[in-house]
Amino acid sequence: MWKDYSSGYLKNNRSSAVSVITAAFVSALLLSLLCGLFYNLWKYEVERIARLAEAFPEEMEYQYELLAMYLIRDSQDTAPRLLFPMFLLIMALASFSLIMIIHNSFAASMNARIHQFGILSSVGATPKQIRICLLQEAGALCAVPVLIGNLLGIGLSMGLVKMSNILGSDAPGRHEAVFGYHPLVLGVSLLAAVITIWISAWMPAGKLSRLTPLEAIRNTNELQLKHRKKSPILTFVFGVEGELAGNALKAQRKALRTASLSLVFSFMAFTIMQCFFATSEISTRETYFERYQDAWDIMVTVKAGEVDSFGETEEIQKLPGVESAVVYQKAMAKRIIEEEEMSEEMKSFGGFAHASANDVARTEGGWLVNVPIVIMDDNSFLAYCTQLGIAPRLDGAVILNRIRDVTNLDFRHPRYVRYVKGENAVSVLIPSDQGDRTAEISVLSYTEEAPVLREEYATLDYYELVHFMPVSLWRESKGQIGGAEKEIYIRVLGEENATMEQLKELEGRICRTLGQDDRVESENRIQEYQVNRRQIQGMRAVFGGFCVLLAIIGVGNVFSNTMGFVRQRKREFARYMSVGLTPSGICKMFWIEAMVVALRPILLTLPVAVFAVGYMLKISYIEVGEFMAQAPLTPIAVFVLAILGSVAVAYGFAWRSMGKIRLAEVLRDDTMM
Repeated sequence: MWKDYSSGYLKNNRSSAVSVITAAFVSALLLSLLCGLFYNLWKYEVERIARLAEAFPEEMEYQYELLAMYLIRDSQDTAPRLLFPMFLLIMALASFSLIMIIHNSFAASMNARIHQFGILSSVGATPKQIRICLLQEAGALCAVPVLIGNLLGIGLSMGLVKMSNILGSDAPGRHEAVFGYHPLVLGVSLLAAVITIWISAWMPAGKLSRLTPLEAIRNTNELQLKHRKKSPILTFVFGVEGELAGNALKAQRKALRTASLSLVFSFMAFTIMQCFFATSEISTRETYFERYQDAWDIMVTVKAGEVDSFGETEEIQKLPGVESAVVYQKAMAKRIIEEEEMSEEMKSFGGFAHASANDVARTEGGWLVNVPIVIMDDNSFLAYCTQLGIAPRLDGAVILNRIRDVTNLDFRHPRYVRYVKGENAVSVLIPSDQGDRTAEISVLSYTEEAPVLREEYATLDYYELVHFMPVSLWRESKGQIGGAEKEIYIRVLGEENATMEQLKELEGRICRTLGQDDRVESENRIQEYQVNRRQIQGMRAVFGGFCVLLAIIGVGNVFSNTMGFVRQRKREFARYMSVGLTPSGICKMFWIEAMVVALRPILLTLPVAVFAVGYMLKISYIEVGEFMAQAPLTPIAVFVLAILGSVAVAYGFAWRSMGKIRLAEVLRDDTMM
């Protein structure tokens, strides 16, 4: 009997099932996509570490020590341990969010039959039978959408993996990701979708089954308010139709909750995401690409090398197409700054009063600060001396004598002052391990002009005192100083206005000069910029896709409600027509409701989006005018118009269905829905 009842209802009320089917499909699609992406991310990390082990077999014990904080090693492979709790957390949050959104779709469909279930209860149907009937209907409606959603999720995850290969093909150190899938992944995604949908259906089914027969029979299926409420704005702007539309929307508040939440979250996420990527692109371009566009064209990193024994410097500097090339290595030492050595400008903002104990240590003789050392090849150091207007020599160092005003938090427009007075002809360096030995280094010059390198100084530790020295001096003093890093850097400037092809060709010549060694990594500026652009576009596409899926849930709910509630609201419209409201007045009501449904999420979201964007601009120190010149207004406007158009189409179809209702038939009809 229950099977015949459910099949007959679903066959004759297909519009009421649209929201349920859409919600089930989208939830299965999202969960399947998440599972597929996480599995391929895990698989890629396994392959990456396996390649690392193959490339550096003698150093893998050291590598495992570095990775021990977040990796595990077993007899088969090495897998990122943090991915699993992160995956479980994101899946739980996604399932919870979907339950909160889609359970209203089930509630709207089930609540439409309260009167029917009251009659069935009065003739002997138990709450358990009603609950099982509703859950069976949910299963029948959702089985096919869940399977299709999972299959489409697999296809989308495959497409995203291929897209990541295209967008990141030029990224240094990245290998091609090969899409993979495991039966367990399908099982997990199906189980997550089933549990999510089952909980979403159980909540309204349980509530409905607990109604007494009298409560259910007294329900007329008509959307109405217990207490009429005023809608002053709609009444003032649109008159009587506005007040009627406002009351109708309040009566549909629970039924439209899915649409409201979905549209609010989708528009908010889309707007904030677009603005975030816009500010990120502005910041990256200004602080990296534009700032260093004249400092480098090609950067080469040679791992596990020492600059004082590097023999290819002159050969690289003489290659065709090389305007200039600097070979350098970095080291770390310490030095004491005495009270009388500090400049007056530095004292004006408090000296070391704002310094962290991790950066500066107070000693009897003064303050112990970090001293980054940049060891340059001799030719480049001599050229740097000429640039500063001092006699080119290789027996001393140049000190970058500037410090940022730490009281000015604007990192985008920092204010620099003199660090020390610059009177000492010798700099006494202490090894970074603070051993008993020291090294006295002659100071050739104190300057506020750094050499042309792709390096930033004193960005985290504002109190660093950077030293530049030639490799000849380092060769003599490294035994006393130590603290050298393992990487050698080669900064190359090509010919002016060099194209991508020319830089790639030059990059190839440099790599061939160094030998085809796995320890050599290279990148060029134009390629890096293009890769960064493609990565941002790819992330925009991925996150934008999620926002569109959320919007689809909302729009699908609007379609199902408008089409399904036309039949439920026929008594309401019949009463209005019986007291003189014309069809044009009812049409006006429809369009007022459509306008409110579409615009309310946007108007609610705009203040939050403006606040979020303002906060992003504040912490990134980007001017409002600068942001507005590149604000993503076009994609946001397209998204808004798509929402408005979809809601208008939904209410347009509903109005067409209303045209088929006859007043006399509705008033005479006293049957069930």
